[in-house]
Amino acid sequence: MKGAITPAAAAEMIPDGASLMIGGFMAVGTPERMIDALVARGARGLTVIANDTAMPGKGIGKLITAGAVARVITSHIGLNPETQAKMIAGEIEVELVPQGTLVERIRAGGMGLGGVLTPTGLGTEVEDGKPVIEVEGKRFLLETPLKADFALLAAWQADYVGNLCYMLTAHNFNPVMALAGRTVIAEASSIVPVGVIPPDAVKTPGVLVDHLLIRAS
Repeated sequence: MKGAITPAAAAEMIPDGASLMIGGFMAVGTPERMIDALVARGARGLTVIANDTAMPGKGIGKLITAGAVARVITSHIGLNPETQAKMIAGEIEVELVPQGTLVERIRAGGMGLGGVLTPTGLGTEVEDGKPVIEVEGKRFLLETPLKADFALLAAWQADYVGNLCYMLTAHNFNPVMALAGRTVIAEASSIVPVGVIPPDAVKTPGVLVDHLLIRAS
């Protein structure tokens, strides 16, 4: 099976200070076993790129509580008071990015593009310090691509060669992050033989996936 690895072994692969893209929307579509393993390892200094930091005790919120995160690039932190408190105390650096812009910056990183032109944020704090480019008489912010050392994904099914499919709203950030992580680690609810997943249901092809999590025996 492609790159089979336990959560604990995967956590050991991720050094302190690494940058992580973590799929999910309020912990839906987030690889919980992978996060638990990072907490158990005592990871520190991580940069997390994700839609949000979930809530205390759920998803990325566990990393926040454990003190594993130094920086977050995210669209909001509104449902996690611990992230807010750590930001105010100067314990975590938070870069807030409009949600659509965040997705496009990740896609640009994965596709090798030089950036994203968007009108979102013009005239607000989002614009501060960023290049403004005029196209056909309209002004756009130039937003830079995002990449990460690791992309941590949660899938509904994986097959033995790493093809992934997702269920419902877990489609959120996972497929696009698979393009932008230098090493991709996927956690699936089930791992099935090749051929069980219909070809048109594969949203992340196995060629992008480096490791599949298995359960420790």
